[in-house]
Amino acid sequence: MGYMRHEMQAGDGKEGGGDNERGTAVITRTKPKVKKPSLYRVLLLNDDYTPMEFVVHVLERFFQKNREQATRIMLHVHNHGVGECGIYTYEVAETKVTQVMDFARQNQHPLQCVMEKK
Repeated sequence: MGYMRHEMQAGDGKEGGGDNERGTAVITRTKPKVKKPSLYRVLLLNDDYTPMEFVVHVLERFFQKNREQATRIMLHVHNHGVGECGIYTYEVAETKVTQVMDFARQNQHPLQCVMEKK
């Protein structure tokens, strides 16, 4: 509101310029329509072949988890069939899925990494 009052005072016609002499001031306030980006969960899926140590390494390398966090997530994947590595915007989640899948294939592991909308 302080900004609006300032504008009205500046345009009260005493300076003698253009439209301001008629005392008209147009102030528009638009509400920005900023939509939060959708978030995606990146998940690892359990399989019977990928070594647990490899999964821990993936979590440390691509998801910046420390050894304890990575081990906890790996055991969750092992015991429940799926585990969440993190929550990211679409582009970041997509990149991480691709990196993990490529890395697993390079190391001849069938590890599956997927993303789902949160």
